[in-house]
Amino acid sequence: MMNDTTPSVPPPWIAAQAKLLLAQRGHAWLLHGPSGLGQYGLAMELARAWLCDQRGEGGACGVCGSCHAIDVRTHADLSVLMPETTLLAFGWPLGEKAQAEIDDKKRKPSKEIRVDAMRDTVEFSQRTAARSRGKVVLVFPAEQMNNITANALLKTLEEPPGDVKFVLASESAHQLLPTIRSRCLGHAMHWPDAQASQQWLQSRGFDATQAELLLRAMGGRPEDAAAFAASGRDPGAWAALPKAVARGDTSFFKDWTLPQTIDALHKLCHDMMAQRTGAAPRFFAVADLVPGTPLAALSDWAKVLSRSMRTMDHPFNAGLMLEALVGQAKSVLNSAH
Repeated sequence: MMNDTTPSVPPPWIAAQAKLLLAQRGHAWLLHGPSGLGQYGLAMELARAWLCDQRGEGGACGVCGSCHAIDVRTHADLSVLMPETTLLAFGWPLGEKAQAEIDDKKRKPSKEIRVDAMRDTVEFSQRTAARSRGKVVLVFPAEQMNNITANALLKTLEEPPGDVKFVLASESAHQLLPTIRSRCLGHAMHWPDAQASQQWLQSRGFDATQAELLLRAMGGRPEDAAAFAASGRDPGAWAALPKAVARGDTSFFKDWTLPQTIDALHKLCHDMMAQRTGAAPRFFAVADLVPGTPLAALSDWAKVLSRSMRTMDHPFNAGLMLEALVGQAKSVLNSAH
């Protein structure tokens, strides 16, 4: 995630989708798909265009007062509704009350969208626009609304006051309330082709080999690929992961968070199950995988990893959990020997 306020040119597949959606009518959009396809970027492009003082057929101009206000996170007619952790990661300001509570160490930044923030957003939607282009509410990741928060938004979605548009962006839309989904126009994010993704990564300073490795590791999702590299992990070491796990080498993951580790183990498990059933692996080369692991052992491992995902953000002891994850993986990968 980026926390600077420098305007950037969107990837071509995001610009194309923005143009497509801007040509359609509607007051509420739900952008959905797996991570790494640019839901937040597309939502921002729509918000920029809807609020732009000089909007043309291609979208926002990028230079007017409205576009500048969005770039510096101060636009009076844009309400960005996110978990506080996500707001901070993207460089958006917290509300005064929330900032004071966090500064005073009364609580940590929330990882879900708080109902207080939703109520502020509902109140924002009822105010008169400060500029002439209406107002926009952007919600991301929308699945981080709990039922109380989502229900607070529902009435406003049903009967939006005045000229207000909503764009909800989600990486797990199935977790949203059906009533929320039904009141939005849905847009499934487009997958960019491999060549476009590689070119985009190369434009960000990666060479062709690095771009290819990153895209393989992230299953062809370009923004996840860029985030992998930005996290400080070595994309060149990805191919060595299966055999490091088979050795029980916990040091391989010394610079990884638990969610990153579990995600990688899930990908390894997926590819090994695919290989055992005659399908092509997606995240690793065939030569990198450990052969011969029984399908039943892999299936049981997948269930263990799914359970681990529920506690990965709040582990009792992160070091012990890592040792348990790698120990379990080593046992599975060596079960045929």
